[in-house]
Amino acid sequence: MSRPGNTRATTQLPAKAAPSTTAAPRLEVVPSTKKLASGARLPVISVIVPCYNYGRFLEGCVTSVLAQQGVETRLLVIDDCSTDDSAGTGRHVAERDDRVEFRLHRTNMGFTATANEGLEWAQGDYVVILSADDLLVPGALQRAAAVLAKRSNVGMVYGRALYAHEGRRTPRPSGRWRSTAVWSGADWVRLRCRSGYNCVSAPTAVVRRTVQRAVGGYDPACHHAHDLNMWLRIGAVADIAYVRGAPQAIYRVHAASMSHRQEGPLVELRERRVGFDSFFATSAGGIIDGDRLHEVAARTLSRQALWRASRAIDRGENKRLTDDLIDFALDTYADSRSLREWRGLQLRRRIGSGRSLICFPFLATGAVHRLRAYGRWMRLRFRGV
Repeated sequence: MSRPGNTRATTQLPAKAAPSTTAAPRLEVVPSTKKLASGARLPVISVIVPCYNYGRFLEGCVTSVLAQQGVETRLLVIDDCSTDDSAGTGRHVAERDDRVEFRLHRTNMGFTATANEGLEWAQGDYVVILSADDLLVPGALQRAAAVLAKRSNVGMVYGRALYAHEGRRTPRPSGRWRSTAVWSGADWVRLRCRSGYNCVSAPTAVVRRTVQRAVGGYDPACHHAHDLNMWLRIGAVADIAYVRGAPQAIYRVHAASMSHRQEGPLVELRERRVGFDSFFATSAGGIIDGDRLHEVAARTLSRQALWRASRAIDRGENKRLTDDLIDFALDTYADSRSLREWRGLQLRRRIGSGRSLICFPFLATGAVHRLRAYGRWMRLRFRGV
């Protein structure tokens, strides 16, 4: 396996075929998840649970993994020098079940180093990184393992996550596994470049261990976009599958979660750019026409930045944010001034901050963007991309 943080593949893998123009997924009949015949080996899944000050969630997280049926699970809980009772809880769950191993960091190393330590430890057939505040739903690992066992070309399976918001009741999983969508890795990467967003909720991702070893650990240069960068690297060497219907995990949203620790739209855009740039600089050799796709991703991020700058003008927000978003767009994509978002931005500037809100064409544009956002949400929910 490559050293942690190395984003280059350590094995030579064939270049992916040129992406199709439609990127339509292949839909398959749901593989059987009936109990294996007597004597058959269960798939072995290594689950790494990084934990920092999530002691109140840790036992529930571990229990959700140990309760998975139809697979053999092995857990590594790594407490990254927490200041709460995480270490005590980690020791307790490890003493109670020999499938669980516990490690304690004496100094805080951060998520990337902690996750990469777990990836070095992983054995068996498949690998999962599960934050200590998240949960797997019943049957999640069995469904993913069935897809990976049937399709040797698939390197990662993911699915829909339910969101548990702080102060609200934890959602109850419902729904059945209807089908599985499979994309060629090249098509899936192309769709990510066109959208600019990460569509994979991390706790739902189950990765073939040989593929994980090939692409290496998380890139330390990618902070908030480490997951996006990892999924792109996997798509460069293997196909990607999505479990339709049944949810695969429960993702907690609270004040201390990583998704809530960003510093505004500019930071989030910069992080996604780092994720794409690192991928294309180090790991896109398996993707034909990588330079063009890199330009597509840059254009997408630039358009998003210009639109956010336009909305900042509409709302009369501080000029510094608007200028910074414009600078980001121009730095990301050299032809930003040719985009329709640039023309809309310049017109808003001429009309004046705040007054553009009452301009009918801009009201219509805002409505269209909201409809597109809703369409993206529906597509993510039902198609996975």
